[in-house]
Order: sequence, then structure tokens, then C-alpha cells
Amino acid sequence: MLSKEQKKEIVDKYKKNPHDTGSAIVQIAILNERIKYLTEHFKKNPKDFASQRGFLQLISKRKRLLDYIKKKSSEDYNKIVNELNLK
Repeated sequence: MLSKEQKKEIVDKYKKNPHDTGSAIVQIAILNERIKYLTEHFKKNPKDFASQRGFLQLISKRKRLLDYIKKKSSEDYNKIVNELNLK
């Protein structure tokens, strides 16, 4: 899981203004880190079927947020996809 310090670093890196903690871009970056963590977890624990449902939900939520960003601002969408090496 992500610690408070790791989340704060992610928020500081992707925020648009000093009080931005919940914008779609920040949420995508945090979800991406959680997905990376769970991917490593599943390599060590391939039979952890209970966590796989939550993992798939995280992936779906990230996809929905990416679709939202793409609809609102294609410039922000391209920036976040390139920075996080998605697709």
C-alpha cells in the first residue's frame, strides 16, 4: 500500500494549484501507483483471488478517469499518459 508520504509526493508532483488534492489527474496518478503495487503482489501471490476483484475495480476507475480527462482536455490526457507510460 501507499504510505502518506508516497501519496503526498504524488500529489505534489501532479497538482495544478497548491490546494489541488483530488483532481482527476492526481487521482489517476495515485491509482496508477496502487495498480503497480498490486501487480507486484500478484506475482508473489498468484492465488490471491479476493484481491483481484479490487484490482480490476481500480483499473476500471482509472480508465473512467482517463476517459473523462480525454473528453475535457486532450493536452492533459496526452501529458498524463506519457508521464505514467500508459497504453
